[in-house]
Amino acid sequence: MGRIFFDTATSMNGFIADADHSLQWLFDVPQEPSGPSEKDEWADSPMAEAAAIVMGSTTYEWLLAHENIRESPGRWTELFGNKPVHVFSTRTLWVPPESAVRVVTGHVSDELDRMRDAAGDGDIWLVGGGDLVGQFFDAGALDAIYLTVAPVVLAGGAPLLPRRIESDRLRLVGVRQDGQFARLEYQVVGA
Repeated sequence: MGRIFFDTATSMNGFIADADHSLQWLFDVPQEPSGPSEKDEWADSPMAEAAAIVMGSTTYEWLLAHENIRESPGRWTELFGNKPVHVFSTRTLWVPPESAVRVVTGHVSDELDRMRDAAGDGDIWLVGGGDLVGQFFDAGALDAIYLTVAPVVLAGGAPLLPRRIESDRLRLVGVRQDGQFARLEYQVVGA
């Protein structure tokens, strides 16, 4: 069985999206010459190592809009291939034709076995949002958290993880600089 990990960017003060649910603040950070250009912003994402992907409806809808997927549905396959994508929502959502997107209702713990089956022996990438990732933590199913901290402070927005998680549950296993960003890697203890 693979790992379940959260890999996301965050502002210095712990927001993963601004008050308008936008990530534009992240893409506005100047990239180092060796870093990914805006044209291939997904090139260094954890998608390559993940066998399945999980996200909430706000993240999903932002992605559809940001990548113009409704106008160009084939873009979904360019980004995700045939990887299973589970979108947690209480609403009915548009799904790109011929994609492996599955809209899921209910609690994370009710879907864990199906998500793990879809991933096989591979990893599951939790894209966001923070509350959804918190549900995986609450269910004891979160193995790692990878944070890319941007040199941005936001006045408000969507919190990184709207949970109290004490230091005895997280072990720092990696730190590195990536241009203007700091990369922090934590193992979740007791998952």
